[in-house]
Formats: sequence, structure tokens, C-alpha cells
Amino acid sequence: MSPAEETAVRDQVRSAWYLSAPALAVLTLAAVGPLLIVLVYSFLTPGTHGNIEWIFSLEGWRGVLFEYDIFDDTLKLADGNLTIFWRSVKLSFVTTVLTFIVGFPTAWFIATRPTKARAAWLFLITIPFWTNLLIRTFAINQIIRNEGVLNTLLLKAGVISTPIQLTYTDTALLIGMVYVYLPLMVLPLFATIDRFDMRLLEAGYDLYASRWQVLRRVILPIIKPGIIAGSILVFIPCLGAYVTPRILGGGKNMMIGNFIELQFGQGKNWPLGAALSVALLVIVTIALLVYVRTISGERKNG
Repeated sequence: MSPAEETAVRDQVRSAWYLSAPALAVLTLAAVGPLLIVLVYSFLTPGTHGNIEWIFSLEGWRGVLFEYDIFDDTLKLADGNLTIFWRSVKLSFVTTVLTFIVGFPTAWFIATRPTKARAAWLFLITIPFWTNLLIRTFAINQIIRNEGVLNTLLLKAGVISTPIQLTYTDTALLIGMVYVYLPLMVLPLFATIDRFDMRLLEAGYDLYASRWQVLRRVILPIIKPGIIAGSILVFIPCLGAYVTPRILGGGKNMMIGNFIELQFGQGKNWPLGAALSVALLVIVTIALLVYVRTISGERKNG
């Protein structure tokens, strides 16, 4: 490359940085800034009536996994915190699996429709995004509560004699989160299946493969990027969900998001709430790194 060309490339790179400087400044102030504040708060001392005192302390981080025994003041594992963490991860994982089980056939059905019909089906899938999350969660609550639509229909049909208790249980949380996050699984799967070469199915059947073998050895490996993308899009919001567990869990079956809000509110322990927030961010970052590494491996393998 000649000196003139090198200079032109440097000028082009410099111009690109100048043009992106306003956006980078906004991202720094609006995203990185608040995160840094939360990180700093996690290393401070809780105030008497909420807020914080500017005294360095690791009590917030200690409280994430450990607590002092009320009788002998010895340090032990915080069973309540670990239970909430485990419930959040477990429910998020099960929600991701259920959305895939429901979303894969849905996405396949839409992708195999005529071109004009696909737009209509995708429109129906995206309709829930037009409604506030709070309203959708209340709608699910009205369906599954003891006097709701589901129990009323089952009682009138004689299927059950007493209402099924679903509200304020993990089952209610799963129903609500699967309903809320299902479109986030369907859309990436549809985008991947839409590019799927259906001639590969014919080739598999010509080689005497069964339907299960075609699904396992042909379809799933090819649409794997869509599965991973949909799983990340569902798992991460589920992990930090607040509204759905708050309404359908009734405050009894908390998740990480509810526990963090409790520390900043009634608990008045801002350093612990900040430490929990950073811990949640670390978990999300690890999930994203797994996704990026998986996609990078797929690209290297062609």
C-alpha cells in the first residue's frame, strides 16, 4: 500500500471515529455511567434509613452468598439468597426449553406457508408486543386464577370438582413467562428456517432416513444459530424478570429481579442490591459470551 493510500485509510478511520463520537458519548453516559454507579455502591456501607454511606465495605458482596447466624454470629451460606438464585436460573432455563418446544413448530409452520400468508402469521405473532407487559401479565392472571376462565370452563365441563390452584406458584410463573417471551423464540427460529433449503429434506428421505433422523441430523444442526439466538433472547430477560414474578408469584415466589427491588425498597440495603445487580450482570455476560463463542465456532466451521 502506498503512503497516499495509507493516509487515505487513516483519514477514513479518523472520520468514522469522529462521526461515531456522539453515539459513543451517549452510550457512555446512559449505559456505562449508571452501571459504574451501581458498581461503586456495591462497595459502600448501607445507610441507616436507606441510601449509602461513603465508607468502603465488602458487606454488600458478602451478603450475596453469605449471612451471619442470628444466634452465634457465625458466617454461613445465605440459603434464602441461593434459593432465589436457583429458582431464577431454573425457571429461566425451563421457560427457554418450553418456548423452544412451542416455538419451533410454530416457526416451522409459518416458514412453510405461502409468501403472502407468512406476513399475516408474523403479524399475529408480533401483536403481543403492542400491548404493555403489565396488562398481558394481568390477563394471564385472570385466566389461571381460581375464579378465572380456565377453572370456570373445567368446572362446568365436569373435568374437576374444585378449582386448580395455579396462582402464586412456579407453574403460574412458567405459564406467564412462556406466554410473554414466546415471540422472542419464534422470530429468530423463523428467520433461520426461512433460509433453510427444503431440498435437504428430500435428500435425507432419499437416503432412507426416518423423520426423527432428519430432524436430529439435518434440521436442528442447520438452524442451530437460530436456536441459540432465541434461547439467549428468552433466557436473559427471564433471568431478570420483575413484573411477571411480582404479579403471578404474589411476592412469595421471588426471582432475582424482585429480590434486588426488595433491597432498594423495604430492605434499605442499597449495597446488597447493587452487588446483586452486578452479579446478575455477570451471569448475563457469561451467557452472552457463550453465545458469541458458539456463533464464532459455527462461522469457523463454515
